[in-house]
Amino acid sequence: MTNRSSPALLFEMLRSFASLARTLNLSESVRELDSTRQTIRRHIASLEAHKGRKLFSFHNRQYQLTEDGRNALREAEELIARGEAWLHGESKHVNELFYLGKQIGDVPYYLQQHPLTAIWDMGSPLIQFGFHAWARSEGALESPAFALLRPYLMVFRFNDDTGDWICTEVGEASSYATWFGWKKYRSSVGKGIANLPGGPGFANLLAIPFHDVATTRGIRLDHIHTRIGHGDDNELKAISYQRLAMACRFADGEFALATLIDRTRNVVIANLSDTERDAMDAEFTMNVIPPQFD
Repeated sequence: MTNRSSPALLFEMLRSFASLARTLNLSESVRELDSTRQTIRRHIASLEAHKGRKLFSFHNRQYQLTEDGRNALREAEELIARGEAWLHGESKHVNELFYLGKQIGDVPYYLQQHPLTAIWDMGSPLIQFGFHAWARSEGALESPAFALLRPYLMVFRFNDDTGDWICTEVGEASSYATWFGWKKYRSSVGKGIANLPGGPGFANLLAIPFHDVATTRGIRLDHIHTRIGHGDDNELKAISYQRLAMACRFADGEFALATLIDRTRNVVIANLSDTERDAMDAEFTMNVIPPQFD
């Protein structure tokens, strides 16, 4: 067995890499990290030595990410986000499943992953219907078995070039459409999740379970509570929901990620008080009676 040791400053090395990858400017990264040029260069060189790959090229006094650098960036950003959340007591595992409780400015974000058996124990009729449709269709979006579910879905494709999840479809009866209204939901197709209502902070939180489903090619159930802008004035409103994230396939065989959300107060999340859980206005609960399969 090979005995591999990790550098003691791995977290700082990851921060240097992510910052330089984002700015592609050493001086900007120095200011951002309150570091020095020598330190950042040393961190990058050490990462490249350990990985055995060049992460950056440097031509005409300009940094550019190599293909290996682009492929490494998303995971580095997730490691940083997960590490910071763990350090501040914001993430942990409850019954071996992921939990996140985080404050983004004035906005709380609670997420509790649940076992798939919870679909039958406390899942809403819409969530249960979604699971059946996914199984019947074998994840094929164009399958007739999926047709009845499509109006309730948001569908995403991962863009390797930008490292972002791109919205390709928003169902007219989906939680997204009925929360934000037709103007926003119609204009969201083609946008990355960082550019959707909610902003980049929520995009990073979405990315963790999305990448989990993309890696496992499976299905995942999360209960979530947060606050999101609503209406023409974008006033923050409490929202609670169950979300089913499903690994699917587009007609061309490429990976698709479909999300089914049911807004409901029936969520179970560690450290979420009953008052917070029930803060969502009753008018926002979806109470969908799903269609029936033939």
